[in-house]
Amino acid sequence: MSTTLRMVVDQVIAPVPGPLGVYTQALTTALVANAPSGCDVEGIVSASSATDYARVEAMFPGLSGLYKTSLARRELTAAWQLGLTSSPGGGMIHAPGLFAPLRRHDRTVSGDQVVVTLHDLAPWTHPEALTPSHVTWARSMLKRARRHADAIVVPTHALAERLAEVADFGDRVRVIGTAPRPGLVRPAELEASLRATRLGLPSQYLVTAGTLEPRAGIVDLLEALGRPGVPDIPLVVIGPATWGEVHLATVAEESGVDPRLVRAVECEDAADLAVVLSGATAVVAPGHDDGAATGLIEAFSLGVPVIHSTTATHLEVAAESGLAVTIGSGGYADRLAAAVTSVVEQSSLAERLSVTSSDRARAFSWRDTAERVWQLHADL
Repeated sequence: MSTTLRMVVDQVIAPVPGPLGVYTQALTTALVANAPSGCDVEGIVSASSATDYARVEAMFPGLSGLYKTSLARRELTAAWQLGLTSSPGGGMIHAPGLFAPLRRHDRTVSGDQVVVTLHDLAPWTHPEALTPSHVTWARSMLKRARRHADAIVVPTHALAERLAEVADFGDRVRVIGTAPRPGLVRPAELEASLRATRLGLPSQYLVTAGTLEPRAGIVDLLEALGRPGVPDIPLVVIGPATWGEVHLATVAEESGVDPRLVRAVECEDAADLAVVLSGATAVVAPGHDDGAATGLIEAFSLGVPVIHSTTATHLEVAAESGLAVTIGSGGYADRLAAAVTSVVEQSSLAERLSVTSSDRARAFSWRDTAERVWQLHADL
């Protein structure tokens, strides 16, 4: 008799899969590929269209089955939030987020277990950046997880420490890191050149990711690039050009940066993202907040020099493989300016950071992540 791990894969067919959809796809694929002998993986998905079911089955051909709940995603979200349904039954359930059937159970008697994942604490630290309904839902689901989850997975020790300030999970917290998204490989030179032309990439540029929300640090980076003496190097922002009524070009001009040197790109395709990252002089992660720091991991995987702020997560993930810039309101833009200038103007520093970046990339793989998830459920 085989042992089945039941994975909540619903996010891959959500209207906007986002980073959680990427994580769900990567982890589920790795769990299937690295299943121990006598074990298999089943998917759990909300009531959807036949087309969506086919997409899931095509995305994960190694699934042993696909459990289809009786409720659609919206209704299922509300039901699981209130604990009103036992669907989709028991067994070993792993959720890539907080969207999970959290209910009272005793795994020592039934063998049932539910593990959820938390990627950030934005609903608690920056609720104003999210919709009120999402904040309410996330806080409610974490409370349910505190009562009913057998374990909660977080990507870094830094997030584990911050989680302890929000909710006490005791020894149920497990730190299991992430890895670069599947397909993040620079294409052959001709294809890479065609993609770079289509994306409008200059010959030399910096890359950052996020929105103009203050905690993302992009405003600080633009202020840094506008400082006297900083090289006039273009900036490619992976993300939207606007945040509310604020536009990237306007912020650039107000910071003393020629708006023509700043452009936003959307990179839904992994190959496009690989082209953008691998062609950069450096990737800059100026954020003020602790998240999963997947952007650093993906830059490392392509051997790109990385400049990052000294948030606890960035320091943990980078492990001295990037150029760290002390965070803080006083003089932060000036310190970013100095870091950017040194990497752009000193080829020896850029080369050294490229080497340390490639070395650090070896610490992250989906195989390792999957094996640790399997081991977690075995330990439970």
